[in-house]
Amino acid sequence: MRPDLRFARLSLPALAVVAVCVVTACSRNSEGIRPVTVESQPSSLKSQETPADRARPFVQLGQKYMELGKLELAQDNLLKALKYDRQSVNAHTLLATLYDRIGDRTQALQHYREAVQLAPKAGAENNNYGMYLCKLGQYAEARKYFDAAFADGFYAAKASAYTNAGTCELLGQGSLDLAEADFRKALAFEPNNAQALFQLANVLYKKNDFFKARAFVQRYDAVGQPSPDALSLARDIELKLGHADAARDYAQRLRDQFPESEQARALQSPPSS
Repeated sequence: MRPDLRFARLSLPALAVVAVCVVTACSRNSEGIRPVTVESQPSSLKSQETPADRARPFVQLGQKYMELGKLELAQDNLLKALKYDRQSVNAHTLLATLYDRIGDRTQALQHYREAVQLAPKAGAENNNYGMYLCKLGQYAEARKYFDAAFADGFYAAKASAYTNAGTCELLGQGSLDLAEADFRKALAFEPNNAQALFQLANVLYKKNDFFKARAFVQRYDAVGQPSPDALSLARDIELKLGHADAARDYAQRLRDQFPESEQARALQSPPSS
């Protein structure tokens, strides 16, 4: 997901780290899926069922249809889940993701907001909402929800939240120091987080700390996820350090691996013979 925002060498794959699979009991069979209705349960259990019990099979089915790309069927089942349980955080989260995917910002924002209102201290819901607010350009408001995600001691994906927060800080042209701190914290949780490695190199380059920037872009390269942005950044770092041969090597890799990229076309020097 790449918001329509312009910032030098800034990409947002990290903002897509929110897992689509939010329900642990997902079925892996894509054929013959049927929701388990209340009527299909033994009558002795009906009185024990909660709204969440009744909603759960529709949430699971809606999630499966989303994974299959059948968004209309996913929407239908998730809305049914909410008829049984308006407080289903998973249903709201999946619907928000669905509406975001089809470009319905009003509905996406509403469901992300409802999910975080229902689970105000939950890391995942706060990270999701912060991510979406950032996508809408509401950078200062997004930071509040990233901070709430950091505060959840049980949240396992803090590297994602810190990476999203740092990227959002850069998109809003905020504090480079704060963005650097976010990316370093992300790497403390997940040392090979490619997005955090690249963005930290980017921040250090902007701060004219070229030796440290070089170290992090090399770590990014070692993770094995080359990109036009990273190769272009690595080339520029080597030029700043006065390493013309290394800069030419990165430029050649950029031409070879991403010949149609904007970064390759922007190179001034002709390809080496």
